[in-house]
Amino acid sequence: MFKFSKENKKLENAQEILNYIKKIEEKVESIDNELKDLKENNKYCFKKIGILRFNPFESIGSNQSFTIALLNEKNDGVVITSIYARDENRVYAKPIKDGKSEYTLSEEEKEAIEKAINEK
Repeated sequence: MFKFSKENKKLENAQEILNYIKKIEEKVESIDNELKDLKENNKYCFKKIGILRFNPFESIGSNQSFTIALLNEKNDGVVITSIYARDENRVYAKPIKDGKSEYTLSEEEKEAIEKAINEK
């Protein structure tokens, strides 16, 4: 590839200029294709996150339980809930499609999903 430098401020001939421009065009086209691929793949990445800590038991414990919603730009993804008790821990995962689930959602899960959808 031709490089501009102090020693070589002038290009030798028109063919060298055309070759240099062609290489630049090829590189720009390659970068453009990579950018298109990244944009397409990025649609499926988790971009929105909503997390909520809570206490599922009124009289004991603290906010050791949590629910987290992980959504892409179409509000598809998963909500994961961990219910912590002194002697056990239960974890639930529910698929989310367009901000909703075919499974019954707890109030905490709904709130985490709303947080994720409205995150800016």
